Amino acid sequence: MSSSQKIVPHLWFDKEAVEAAELYVSVFPDSQITGTTMLRDTPSGDTDIVSFVLAGYAFQAISAGPFFKLNPSISFTVNCATADEVDALWAKLADGGQALMPLGAYPFNPCFGWVQDRFGLSWQLALSETNVPGQPSITPSLLFVGANCGKAEEAIGFYTAVFSNSAVGHVLRYGSGQAPDQEGTVMHADFLLDGQRFTIGDSAWPHEFAFNEAISFIVTCDNQAEIDAYWERLSAVPEAEQCGWLKDRYGLSWQIVPTAMGEMMSTGSPEQIARVTQAFLPMKKLDLAVLINAFRHP
Repeated sequence: MSSSQKIVPHLWFDKEAVEAAELYVSVFPDSQITGTTMLRDTPSGDTDIVSFVLAGYAFQAISAGPFFKLNPSISFTVNCATADEVDALWAKLADGGQALMPLGAYPFNPCFGWVQDRFGLSWQLALSETNVPGQPSITPSLLFVGANCGKAEEAIGFYTAVFSNSAVGHVLRYGSGQAPDQEGTVMHADFLLDGQRFTIGDSAWPHEFAFNEAISFIVTCDNQAEIDAYWERLSAVPEAEQCGWLKDRYGLSWQIVPTAMGEMMSTGSPEQIARVTQAFLPMKKLDLAVLINAFRHP
């Protein structure tokens, strides 16, 4: 995981986390699987966790049962330097998947397509002449639909207040005559959280999906004070608090995790990993001191 990447997308699969990660690292340049861990005796049984980097951008995935289904409310925009790169990614990601917006020329981009791959993860592939050839830029993209529609601009303000080193970028709004979308709401905007780029937009069209735990965002924290601060600012659904997971006011899931936990899980013996696992499973907000104690002492 890049040491500079504080926020890491986390993908929930039934049984396919490793298979999906292997596909993605074969599709994107400058990509690799950086670690795999087996957690035993969890509520989902034995679960695989795999960490991987795509074009320099860190992800994590888990195989933990059929409880949550990936959907297009969160997608990943891939900005490519050439149309040939867009075409090549499309061919690989669309294989066995489904086109949500067919690859082609659109008023907002001369070479764009939105595809749901065979594992259910959604990608927006776009031509961006500011990108370096062969080095795509990957950006999480949030779609505010249903009860969230019209709140994208509010959400930008909320998230940029929670995270340091944050900024609001370009905001493109809907105009008149673009019903059902309301004039003045956000068609597309970008913002930075801890230096990482995100995009967001409102959509008033009917959608059969919303945010769920299939995609969450891990926030790595150096100490308990940082864990406490993010938990206090983000958690808005008490019944969703479990094992370091929370939901914010928009239903987006986050995992507030000490950096040391990743190190323990990647370097520990099977016995140490098992003790840490059993220590964190009953927790809501994670207690770093208890986790370290479980790691160090039988």
